[in-house]
Amino acid sequence: MNYQHQQLASGRWFEMPFLEQMANIGSEIERAINWKNKNNKFYSQQAFERGLELLDLTISDSKNIKKLKELTRTREILVDYFAFNNDYHSTDKSWSNYFYSFNYASRLGR
Repeated sequence: MNYQHQQLASGRWFEMPFLEQMANIGSEIERAINWKNKNNKFYSQQAFERGLELLDLTISDSKNIKKLKELTRTREILVDYFAFNNDYHSTDKSWSNYFYSFNYASRLGR
């Protein structure tokens, strides 16, 4: 697979704590939302794909085995929001709130 995050995919990602992984995913999703709101579909799509790549790395991380249900559901709803009909009725605000908690918790842990 051709990763956009080459260094992270080569092993550095798996050294990060779960909260930090999720905070980084949230940063990419925030970028995707910001570009979407600026009507730049190309940049929004690029950020969304980077977010999915990081989420897939998190799903494949063996330390997160007990979180697979949440992670895979998050992936499903993100894809629905950005690429399909938004059947789950997500909003920019709901995604910001979801990922903000990981960012906040990750900062507390430092």
